[in-house]
Amino acid sequence: MKDNWNAFIKKDLILEPTGTGALDGLTFAVKDVFEIQNYKNTAGNPDWYRTHSLGKRNAPVIESFLQNGARLTGTTHTDELMYSLNGENSHYGTPLNPNAPDRIPGGSSSGSSVAAAAGIVDFAIGTDTGGSVRIPSSYCGIYGFRPTHGIVDINGVIPLAKSFDTVGWMSKDLNILLKVGEVLIDHQVPTHDSFPYLFFEEESWNFIDEDSKNILLQAAAVFEEMGSVKQSLKVSTDGLSNWADLFRSIQGIEIWKEHGTWIEKENPEFGPGIAERFKWTSTLKQEDLPSLMERQANIRQHLSTILKDNGLLVIPTSPDVAPLRNTQEEKLEQHRTRTMQLTCMAGLSGFPQITVPFKNKNGIPIGLSFIANQNQDLNLIKCALKLIESRG
Repeated sequence: MKDNWNAFIKKDLILEPTGTGALDGLTFAVKDVFEIQNYKNTAGNPDWYRTHSLGKRNAPVIESFLQNGARLTGTTHTDELMYSLNGENSHYGTPLNPNAPDRIPGGSSSGSSVAAAAGIVDFAIGTDTGGSVRIPSSYCGIYGFRPTHGIVDINGVIPLAKSFDTVGWMSKDLNILLKVGEVLIDHQVPTHDSFPYLFFEEESWNFIDEDSKNILLQAAAVFEEMGSVKQSLKVSTDGLSNWADLFRSIQGIEIWKEHGTWIEKENPEFGPGIAERFKWTSTLKQEDLPSLMERQANIRQHLSTILKDNGLLVIPTSPDVAPLRNTQEEKLEQHRTRTMQLTCMAGLSGFPQITVPFKNKNGIPIGLSFIANQNQDLNLIKCALKLIESRG
């Protein structure tokens, strides 16, 4: 298999299907954080690779795909310990964004998004804690899905922050995205593909430039033509920046609890931005977590009351197109801060989010996102499919 995009950390790792089912004939790749029998994950960092052991079994998600007829064709690059949204790795290199080669692919599921966008595989699997499936999917111009938190088995996956960690998936083909969802969430029966209420989050739409905003709003207008009612609102009375700070604080506390002992023992070499981020997590106080999580629970209830089972929150996936490769770290961090104000909504609530690919006036990928209430996963994907089919 050729990999002209540097998507793979190990491209010759092949697992044949063990059964037949909805994914017969499809190929997939997995982010290098999923346990595979007799294979050692890098988690994007050589010191992690050096200090960890071979996998004892396949992660349940991988087993589900193999049992349903899909063929695994490699493990893909990730940002170090999944703690970035950029996709640039100082140890293993940066995958090449197939739809914007001069721009970063996004992370931390960088290799998975690139493999799917380049058509090397039919679908790819990643993890999404703070946006690590949604953002690279947007940057690379493909469909990406973050499910309801806890609804997909995450055993056998290296954790980052367990309150937010999810298994996500990506594809150029929305029908395949739905098939994957039906395999992973087989206990959920889709009941509808229409959401009569569209809630456009006002603050989020102020992040993007006017041309991109018009393109995405025009795309979403298809639902209005089908009879959905559009309403503008602000989900946060104190601003999305405060929600993002809350997310980062809970995430940071959990990250240091998960990886702090290993970091202090091994003193791993981290690349630019990553080292500083882990150092910051070490300064957070574990005793602050209960009050922070109480605030999170209030946000979840607030959004659930708005969306019910028939509403969608409509936002741009990212505040801008993908930054250029080799952008200064300071500018990347500023971009990350704005991006987290968008991704934190699904993160804090634990609700499912799908990003749908479009292009700006210069042909650069931009993403339009829809967030539904918890356990509306398959309904949400079917709704996106309805949108795309209606656009021809």
